[in-house]
Amino acid sequence: MDRAPCRIPLVISLLLALIFPSMAEIKTLDISDDSRQIILFEKFGFGLKGTVNINITGVSVASSSSSSALAVDQANLGFFLISDESLIQAAYDAQQNTDSNAYPDCILMSPYVDLLFNFLKLSPPPPGGAFNDSFKVPRPDEYSLYFANCNPGSAVTMAVRTEMYNTRPDDTRDYLSVGQSPVPSIYTFFAVAYAAFLAVWIYLTLFQNRLSSHQIHHLMAGLLLSKALYLVFAAEDQHYIRKTGTPHGWDVPFYVFQVLKGVLLFTVIVLIGTGWSFLKPFLQEREKKVIMIVIPLQIVANIASVVIGETGPFIKDWVTWNQVFLLIDIICCCAVLFPIIWSIRSLRETSKTDGKAARNLMKLTLFRQFYIVVIGYLYFTRIVVFALKTIASYKYRWVSVAAEETVGLIFYLFMFYMFRPVERNQYFVIDDEEEEAAELALREEEFEL
Repeated sequence: MDRAPCRIPLVISLLLALIFPSMAEIKTLDISDDSRQIILFEKFGFGLKGTVNINITGVSVASSSSSSALAVDQANLGFFLISDESLIQAAYDAQQNTDSNAYPDCILMSPYVDLLFNFLKLSPPPPGGAFNDSFKVPRPDEYSLYFANCNPGSAVTMAVRTEMYNTRPDDTRDYLSVGQSPVPSIYTFFAVAYAAFLAVWIYLTLFQNRLSSHQIHHLMAGLLLSKALYLVFAAEDQHYIRKTGTPHGWDVPFYVFQVLKGVLLFTVIVLIGTGWSFLKPFLQEREKKVIMIVIPLQIVANIASVVIGETGPFIKDWVTWNQVFLLIDIICCCAVLFPIIWSIRSLRETSKTDGKAARNLMKLTLFRQFYIVVIGYLYFTRIVVFALKTIASYKYRWVSVAAEETVGLIFYLFMFYMFRPVERNQYFVIDDEEEEAAELALREEEFEL
């Protein structure tokens, strides 16, 4: 049978693993009548003492062929490991040899993969087949664990439990990938930083400048609190995964505060962008619509993030959930920019009529700076961080986490400083000379436009 046309989806499935971050912890999955040719279970960075444990039970294989016993070759179903470097080479060779017999029909026969076992080793054999064994990785590297089904028209049912871990010098297990081991400490450090930030902000808003505080400043305090708690539970979540392979329930508050933090962040950016509470006590109808769109979208985006984090690439709709998350995140990032643009346009128009040129010029400068900072933050956290996760060596995946949290803290500091409560805001303290200079600047700007 010529199976060359089947190689293209195999190539695509293999290459998808290159953009997936390293996973971790103990995973359990029930597969029912799954006909996919290849399934990615985990991606993990191993050290010198890396181990993979696979336990499968209740294995049965069904074929669409009338003679199913003859149609299903047990040697063509099995689990294997492959590194990113070998994966690229395997995918390249498979595509180059699509129309020839130079490349094996089944990925399990490829010289680039480390075959763990095929279904010939099941005891008892299907139906009701089972297997349980541990495998040492051949060398330190980042490997992807796959299941391959090279029998066209066949579907597999089985319960799979996987464990991937490194062994520490004291013989205890570390269930975090090599590049993820410093992540709990990074989250702890930034949780402390945000807690200190919150304490300073509360002192400024409730004590030192209470009369100058607005509702937006209290909402910003809520954002800092949710961010700090998110980092606390993220640190605990990763810590327990590292020690035991499971989060022990810490993932529930982690996801709750992840949702709350995301919703509050985008809401604060929108409200600041409209000037609500800080410059005006009301929202226009179009600004309310933006908020009513952004908040539900953020909730949906975070639900998609939870599905991605809690399941893994082995579920059939995992790629779809990734696409949903990416699309909604892009929509939210674009939506929060519109209120800032509207505020800039409104200030530019107002400056022509109300006779307070200097004050409006200062406001205009403030919102332009905020616009640039928001774009920079969104670009870095969505593009640069993703690039770091993709191109960084598996040993340094923690760098993307540290970079994202560092830039996030800088953004929070800058945003909160720009719109802090002060008795005499520098943007609105003007004299006659500044007024005249501002009028001239606005005229020149209007002429250029």
